[in-house]
Amino acid sequence: MFIRKNYKFYIVLFIFGTIQLACKKFETVPVEAKNEDLIYDPGDVNGFYADQAITNLYTFLPRGYARIDGSFLDAATDDGVASQVSSEIELLSKGLQSASRSVDDSFEANYQAIYRTNKFLANVDVVPVLALTLQHWKAEARFIRAMSYFELIKRYGGVPLLGDKILMLNDDTRMPRNTYTECVQYIVKECDAISGLLLKEPISITEVGRITQGAALALKARVLLYAASPLNNISNDLSRWQTAADAAKAIIDLNYYALNPSFVSAFINRSDKEVILAFQQAKNQDLEKANSPAGYVSDLYSSRGATSPTQELADAFPMLSGLAITDPASGYDSSNPYINRDPRFTATIFYNGSRWLGRAVETFEGGKDKPNTALMQTKTGYYLRKFLPNLETATNYGAIDHNFIIFRYAEVLLNYAEAINEATNSTANRALAYTQLTNIRKRAGITAGPGSLYGLKASMSQSEMREAIRLERRVEMAFEEQRFWDVRRWKTAETDFNKTLHGMKITRDSSGNLSYQTVNIESVAFIAPKMYLYPIPYAELQANGALIQNTGW
Repeated sequence: MFIRKNYKFYIVLFIFGTIQLACKKFETVPVEAKNEDLIYDPGDVNGFYADQAITNLYTFLPRGYARIDGSFLDAATDDGVASQVSSEIELLSKGLQSASRSVDDSFEANYQAIYRTNKFLANVDVVPVLALTLQHWKAEARFIRAMSYFELIKRYGGVPLLGDKILMLNDDTRMPRNTYTECVQYIVKECDAISGLLLKEPISITEVGRITQGAALALKARVLLYAASPLNNISNDLSRWQTAADAAKAIIDLNYYALNPSFVSAFINRSDKEVILAFQQAKNQDLEKANSPAGYVSDLYSSRGATSPTQELADAFPMLSGLAITDPASGYDSSNPYINRDPRFTATIFYNGSRWLGRAVETFEGGKDKPNTALMQTKTGYYLRKFLPNLETATNYGAIDHNFIIFRYAEVLLNYAEAINEATNSTANRALAYTQLTNIRKRAGITAGPGSLYGLKASMSQSEMREAIRLERRVEMAFEEQRFWDVRRWKTAETDFNKTLHGMKITRDSSGNLSYQTVNIESVAFIAPKMYLYPIPYAELQANGALIQNTGW
């Protein structure tokens, strides 16, 4: 964990600097001895290398697109499966992960981020840049360190807190785990300390992607929501829920962030008032190639259709009226199941008949996108549409902004709704929760309906509101690495992730008529209680003899 240092980061900076400055400082001295002098240089009035160092720290932020063997983390939930046969993501979805075999092992990577952040903070003061620039850099580094701790504790529970300590190769690395509560307190304290030191909204177009005050508040709100949830709040201390609600409300009270009127546009704009923080990437076609239906292949484009959303997710989307498809008044037609649905359904899932690149998607048996002869094709009759631009009438994929959203405003509204509903069983609090849900549903394009409730039941009880919020999180935040953790923190995974998943088998007869049949696809497994946390990797237990493995592993 702490002793396996990786200095490639510094070597890259050294090489880059050598190219730019013609070996001005390093003719006779080995790279390993000079790299910190290069980066933290009292003579570098422009802070060129220190700026490169903080930029490199940003590479440790979460980047959720298809990161596990080409699959989204959501392919280890009841919302999706990998189209690929025997994908590594099945170690998570089928309960096969172990201390010696993990596909989402972020232990070392996040401690690398913490180590490098501490090195940066310990050395950067010598760089003679403007005081405000230095303030922003240091606050951004502390955010990345706090984010790294959150990524650790949501997987492993309490972990060793290093503070500003920089462990070297000969140091005693036997450090026991701090408690989950201690880790939460540390992260929240850091967020409070840096929120006033970061860039304030609005920021200039040249600063897009930088960590801002809103990002620090959003991290704090998410951490506190997790800490208030059943997994980590066994006694249901209501004050934790109120604290989480207050943290989310602080973001709302900035009066800057807003829902993009277009659900689709929120994911393809580099600069957007709904996006609080995103992992920035160069324009690319990666998601189009990875997720578009498998039959879209030509000299100009090639698609893999790597993700298959489930029937469970498809059925979770309401109708255009906002009513559930199980509601007799919804107008749902099982013989024509994709008409008059919540517009987010069309924006999230490719289904049979969706328009893409000038033709209709064909996921009926033997169709262009489910030929039953391909090595990789949909398992469920669906492909993932979310995060892609409007290419219904296009002829090929262009270069698109695909910046993985770490925090967005819709989540803040959902966090606030959930926390305020749980904080007190009162009509007043539920009214606040109603407001957040109706705002999100209105943006989605659901019709207002009676009482302008956008399909929500009037006068819901606290438990009914809880289920409504959880449903809204599922459909609004699908494939954004939310449900995998939500179901764990709600402590419902032993039910939600222990079942047979389904898809839609579509058959077309000789006259072109379609028939629809829900079919079993594959089973997922969740072994409770041990799978509520990950196993600490075996190598980390060996490196730090004071670590104690999580229960059951």
